[in-house]
Amino acid sequence: MNFYFSNDIKAIREMLGLTQAELAEKLGVQQITISRNETGQTEPSERLLELVYSFAFSNNIKLGKLKEMLWLENLKPGHKLLLHGAKSVIEGELSAQKSRTNNDFGQGFYTGENYEQAVSFVSSFDRPSIYYLDLDAKNLRCKEYKVNRDWMMTIAYYRGTLDDYADHPMIKKLVAESRDCDYIIAPIADNRMFQIINSFIIGEITDEQCKHCLAATNLGKQYIFVSDKSVKRLKILERSYVSDNEREYYRNLKIGDAKLGEDKVKLARIRYRGKGKYIDEILK
Repeated sequence: MNFYFSNDIKAIREMLGLTQAELAEKLGVQQITISRNETGQTEPSERLLELVYSFAFSNNIKLGKLKEMLWLENLKPGHKLLLHGAKSVIEGELSAQKSRTNNDFGQGFYTGENYEQAVSFVSSFDRPSIYYLDLDAKNLRCKEYKVNRDWMMTIAYYRGTLDDYADHPMIKKLVAESRDCDYIIAPIADNRMFQIINSFIIGEITDEQCKHCLAATNLGKQYIFVSDKSVKRLKILERSYVSDNEREYYRNLKIGDAKLGEDKVKLARIRYRGKGKYIDEILK
C-alpha cells in the first residue's frame, strides 16, 4: 500500500494557505511537481516525500495524529482502531507467523492503541511507516492481561529467560492460556520494562516489587493477533509517512518519559522492598 500522497500534499498546502507556486518555492521544487503530485499523475520520490511531510511537521501540522482522529470518528459501531509501526512497509497479507518468536507473547501481529505509541516504537528506523487498522473483533476469543505476576512470567517465558523452568506446571499452564485465544490485550513491555522483569527472574527483586516497578513505567496496551482467524479481521485503512523531524520529536519524548519512569521505578523498589515472593519461592 502506498501513501495517500496526492491527498496529503494538497491538504497540507491548503491548511497552510499556500498556492502551488508558493509551496513549490518553500520546498525548492518546481510548481509542476506540486501540480502533478496533487493530481496523482506521478509517484513522489523519496526526496519529495521527506520534503513535504517534514515541512508539514515543522509547521506544526501533525498529520499522523490528525488522521488518527478522523479514522476514530468514522469507525463502525463495535469496531476498534489500532495502529502498527512498521520498520518500512508491510509486504503481502497480514500474518501472525512473520514476527520473531521472542516477542512479548511470541509470534503474532502486534499493534497498539494510539499514534504516539506506534511512532515511538519505530522512531529509530530510517524509513518507518504507521499503519491504521480497523478491527472487527466480533466472535473472536480474547485473553486480556493486567500488570501482574502471570503477565510478567508469560513475557519472561517468551523472551527466553525462563528456560530453566519451562517444564514447571505453572509455566506450562501460563503458556497454554496465552494461546487459547485469537488475540491478546496486554500492557506493553519494552526493553526497559523487560530489564525489570529480568531482575525478578534472576532473583534480585520480588514479584510485588516487580509489579509496582512495571506499573510505574506504563506504556499503554498492545493488541497481539495470534490466530489466522483474528488477523483476517484486521483491515488496513491507510499507510502514513513519518518524517525525520517527527521521528526525532518522538524519540526525544520517549527519552524524557524514560527518565521519569526510571525515578518511579527506584521509588517502587524502595517502597515495596521485602514484600511479595522471589522467583525460587514461587516455582519451587
